Amino acid sequence: MKILVAIAFMAILGSLVWALVHMMRGKSPQSDEQPPPKGNMATALAFRVGFSIVLFVCVLVSWKMGWIQPTGIPPGA
Repeated sequence: MKILVAIAFMAILGSLVWALVHMMRGKSPQSDEQPPPKGNMATALAFRVGFSIVLFVCVLVSWKMGWIQPTGIPPGA
């Protein structure tokens, strides 16, 4: 499960970097006849948000099913 979470986290960071690349390149149309470029940055950010939500739900379901156990400070300490 740790490997799966690490891979998902890397995918989230990768999509964030991909959105930054599209934002920095920011191509404008060459002439009035060409349509504006597609929203690649918005697509990458939407993928990041969606993947983050899926990762959160997967961790929550895994905890409820007992596949993973919470660790950390014990309650009342």
